[in-house]
Amino acid sequence: MKESSHPRSLRYLFRGAALLGAVALLWIGLRPRPVEVDVAKVSRGTFELSVEEDGETRIRDPYLISAPLFGRLLRVELEPGDLVSQGQVIAMIDPGEPGLLDQRTEAETEARVLAFEAAHRMTISKLERARAEEEKASRYFERDKIRKEKGEIAGPMLEDSEHALRVARSDVEAAESAVEIAKFELDQAKAALLHSRNLRSDTAGTKRQFEIRSPINGVVLRKFKESSTMVPAAESILEIGDPYDLEIRIDVLSEDAVKIRPGNRVRIEHWGGPQPLEALVRRVEPSAFTKVSALGVDEQRVWVYADFSPAGEESAAGVVGETSSPAGEHLLGDGYRIEARIIVSREEAVLKVPSGALFRNPADGSWAAYRVRGGKAVMAPVERGDDNGVETSLRGGLEEGDTVVLHPGDRVRPGVSVRMRKR
Repeated sequence: MKESSHPRSLRYLFRGAALLGAVALLWIGLRPRPVEVDVAKVSRGTFELSVEEDGETRIRDPYLISAPLFGRLLRVELEPGDLVSQGQVIAMIDPGEPGLLDQRTEAETEARVLAFEAAHRMTISKLERARAEEEKASRYFERDKIRKEKGEIAGPMLEDSEHALRVARSDVEAAESAVEIAKFELDQAKAALLHSRNLRSDTAGTKRQFEIRSPINGVVLRKFKESSTMVPAAESILEIGDPYDLEIRIDVLSEDAVKIRPGNRVRIEHWGGPQPLEALVRRVEPSAFTKVSALGVDEQRVWVYADFSPAGEESAAGVVGETSSPAGEHLLGDGYRIEARIIVSREEAVLKVPSGALFRNPADGSWAAYRVRGGKAVMAPVERGDDNGVETSLRGGLEEGDTVVLHPGDRVRPGVSVRMRKR
């Protein structure tokens, strides 16, 4: 009887299947595994280029109260932080016995009066010039606003005119404050001269003490004399100021200062409040100074001054402040540390990508990125624009919505399979 071929065929089938399974397992075990990577999308939106530095707040116009005449300063009871009102007596000086007030002292007091009169006239002249500049800036702005409505000029030119008007108004305010300070010093000097003459003719010596009064409503910032002591004329006694009239002073590297222009927006972050504060650059000083960094390196730094922006203030060009930052609503004081982000340029609808997605092509040194297509990494040369440390603007090479690999390592190469890392 002939042996059946079915069992033998089944054995061959089982052996073949086992061999194919072993080969499949071996292939699965030896095939390259996809590289896990972090990815991001190429997007289009607002791109800001900024300079980030630490700074400090300062009271814009502090008043330095000094002794208008020689004598014994009585103990000053005020302390830093105390409120003072305009006209309040804040210090008193006893000029001594009338017999000690000689002609030389009177001559020195007269000279101080003449000096303060000259200073007062100079501040008035500066105020008149500032008002003339404000009038001219206002006239130019109104002209440019009409030209903008007719389409003869672009928006940035109108913004420049508006900024010039803002600066001119700020200069007028500063000049008015300088006039007030000079007038106060002149009045003090005249009062001291009159007091000295009265003492020379007053044999009884009544009301010898000279009263120094506050020129403004404000607070005491600093106290230079703690106890009663003899002070010469012009000796500093107190410094007072308006705590709601603050400015910001930021020192930046000189290579960053050349990018900053008056009118640039400043965002104050990490100052202690829940929301960022807004400010505008008022002045960039023309000269630099040397500062030693924390690493012991000499750096050339430049002072940048900025003013707080009132909340919701609409500019003449139609720009409304983004955050609430009126100087009277925050709790910042004189000399407080702040972190400032000075926005030197801002563009809308810009193609951008996270900076960590770009790298130098080792072949020719050009900029490139790995674009993910079909689960594989494809190297794409890109034309790189500005970089703000977080994002980079693109001029070409990628399209909006493309998926790119972030911080590609040595395992990521052209054609390598990649998959998004699980978070």
